[in-house]
Amino acid sequence: MSTPPNSEEFYEKLKGQLHETASWPSEYLYKFIVKSDSKKIVKIETIFDNMGAVINTNESKNGKYTSVSISVLMRTPDAVIGKYKEVAEKIEGVISL
Repeated sequence: MSTPPNSEEFYEKLKGQLHETASWPSEYLYKFIVKSDSKKIVKIETIFDNMGAVINTNESKNGKYTSVSISVLMRTPDAVIGKYKEVAEKIEGVISL
């Protein structure tokens, strides 16, 4: 789910889907892919600090990219979207899945 050109429309659609598919608060799994750069990975982890998040990283076969999976209890679909936006604003070149 890399952010499309019309990101507000995309986030509104995601918000509707989240309302339909889960009761809130709910456990949510974020997945991000970044170039294997420890600074970028730490920045993502920092965004989810003090939230009780379970964070797993997995480097690609050739070591060029790292996937970061974050499982965390979120209160609302708006909170989920807020974290996606925060990661997109703070980490250059991140891909959200």
